[in-house]
Amino acid sequence: MDYWVVLLICLTAAYTCWCGCVEVEAETEAVVGHEFKIRCISCKKRGETVAKTFTEWLFKGEGFEKFDLILLYQHPHTDVKDDRFTGRIKWNGSRQSDDLQDMSVVITNVSYDHAGTYICKVNRTLIFESHEYNTNVSKLIEVTVVDKQNRDVASIVSEIMMYVLIVVLTIWLVAEMIYCYRKIAAAGEEAVLENASDYLAITAETKDNCLGVQPQE
Repeated sequence: MDYWVVLLICLTAAYTCWCGCVEVEAETEAVVGHEFKIRCISCKKRGETVAKTFTEWLFKGEGFEKFDLILLYQHPHTDVKDDRFTGRIKWNGSRQSDDLQDMSVVITNVSYDHAGTYICKVNRTLIFESHEYNTNVSKLIEVTVVDKQNRDVASIVSEIMMYVLIVVLTIWLVAEMIYCYRKIAAAGEEAVLENASDYLAITAETKDNCLGVQPQE
């Protein structure tokens, strides 16, 4: 049964690898008339910990002094709170459950009024067996609006690093699966040899017992 334990451990490691969370910086330059994604990723320190999360997006336009709540997402509902963004902002983050790690949004048909400072406020409750623990993370994103896109070196490097990391994690996952397969195959062969040895030992012992029995006169 040891090879089943090895399989379970390997699959757990592979699952953790596959579901890994990577925090990537948000792009800050939007183009007028285009769609623009404001990325907000907040990873849990321990991926296996169960959590419930809801997100608030706030916005302060250029020349304004206070932030206004523009969107509230609490799985599975998206609630746009500001008329300036009605029909122009949509949720683009995690959707499968309320254990959110990707809280990104998309602004459709960007205008100059969308330039300013955005806050992605993550409200997370970590659920343990004996208690719950609340955490709050706020990410500040400065967005400028231009007529034509001009990608800077930092955004290009960031995107390249993200894809490189995905490739590395995928290779590691494949390596984990190959290692598990070989480990299970080796364990299976050992079990077969052990069973064969036990069978031969029992057969030899039975033969000796039979030879030791004397016919009664």
